[in-house]
Amino acid sequence: MKLIVESGATKGDWRVVGDGGEAVASFRTAGTNVSTMPLAAINDIVRTICEDIASAGYTISEVYMYTAGVVTESVVVALSQLFRMMLSCEKVEICDDLTAAARAACGHQAGIVAILGTGSNSCQYDGEKIVKRVYSSGFILGDEGSAATLGKLFIADFLKGLVPEEVAADFRSRYPSDYATIVANVYRSEGSPSGYLGGFAPFIMEHYAVPYIRTLVDGNFRAFITRSLRQYDVERYPIGVVGGFGNALREVFERVAAQEGIRIARFISTPIEELIKYHTI
Repeated sequence: MKLIVESGATKGDWRVVGDGGEAVASFRTAGTNVSTMPLAAINDIVRTICEDIASAGYTISEVYMYTAGVVTESVVVALSQLFRMMLSCEKVEICDDLTAAARAACGHQAGIVAILGTGSNSCQYDGEKIVKRVYSSGFILGDEGSAATLGKLFIADFLKGLVPEEVAADFRSRYPSDYATIVANVYRSEGSPSGYLGGFAPFIMEHYAVPYIRTLVDGNFRAFITRSLRQYDVERYPIGVVGGFGNALREVFERVAAQEGIRIARFISTPIEELIKYHTI
């Protein structure tokens, strides 16, 4: 049996997959990012699920874990050793979330992939490996097109009094919106500032008919296309879009992409089912 894990910043999907490619057990955990979370916290999540798998009597021979923030070999080694110790498995592969998106969207074919979630990312994939990548740089320096960046743009305008009053008044009535609270949540919170900012995306989209909001949302996607996607071979390949934010706003993104001459191949909300196919078919 195989264990396939796809874990983004907010949630993790775990599947035990039988020899016929069917998922025989499913687990949902908190998300993991090995660049920003203590390894001990990630190890606790892995141990808990592995104990559940072992107690259920499943014998795992292969593990494929995709998680955000895989940039150092030491993390790969540590997680691999933990899985081998907990599950006595023969093969362990630890990959980043961009590889998950590429394999889910393209399978074994070449293409361009965009992640549009709380954060954003992109790459060009040759059917086996990532061959070009424009760094997303996080919500402070980049992440154009993401929910977090949309929230950041909105909050920055709100604090400067640039949001139309009808929208600003609705925002004040629904959220703690004083300057000190917002600054504390973005700069001094022990939680996730990007998650905090991205959490405003549903509110923003409620007001999409307002010209200011429409310009803000469309401009966020346009910046992602201009600053990231255009650095790939978009004349040759269409874009596979992965992520809940991109999927929820697919009509908006498709329209902006069409205006920019960008072709969209498909939208995938969560990669886990496509990753099961990738590893079993």
